[in-house]
Amino acid sequence: MQGRCALSEDLDPAIVVVEFDSIAFGVRAGDAMVKASPLGSIYAGTVHPGKYVVLASGDTASVEIALEVGLGSGGSSVVDSIFLPNVHSTVVGAIVAREHRAPLEAEAIGVVETDSVATVIEAADAGVKAARVDLTALRLADGLGGKGYAVFCGVVAEVEAAIDAAVDRVAPTGHLMRHVVIAQMHDEMRANLVADLRFNHRVVLRPADRGN
Repeated sequence: MQGRCALSEDLDPAIVVVEFDSIAFGVRAGDAMVKASPLGSIYAGTVHPGKYVVLASGDTASVEIALEVGLGSGGSSVVDSIFLPNVHSTVVGAIVAREHRAPLEAEAIGVVETDSVATVIEAADAGVKAARVDLTALRLADGLGGKGYAVFCGVVAEVEAAIDAAVDRVAPTGHLMRHVVIAQMHDEMRANLVADLRFNHRVVLRPADRGN
């Protein structure tokens, strides 16, 4: 997400995310949101595939007003939205990181996959609040055809609890795609997961292959 400045981990306790299928309407809505309410911060920009996302933070009342204005201004171009009045700091950190953190020697890995940015953030927040897990990755749309995914790790029971909470929270939105829990992941797959899930970034041609 391209913002007006680099996203900080010092976001206020409440955040709102509104996702639009129109860049023009998204820009208009973001402008209306920041004009309507004294927000702590607002970050907005394009994500794949041609969508526009606005993330705003502030006190609960101000963020609720911004959400109402954003939905009204965006109209039918709004594809998804979330309001998190007490977002978990781990989620903010994962958005900022834009990379995977090592899942250490966790017993299990859990993955939640969605078709929107807003929903995967909500799923991640639900998961880390419900169980003692690490949120090792939170990827948002770019390079994913608009999808998002969150990766949790920890002991099997805790990862299962995190996935259950995430699914329960976001299934009603219609944006949940798939979810899995994998126990005792093989070390080689773990290394690939930590490095990057994008296949083309993992495959490097050997010098002898480049001439073929």
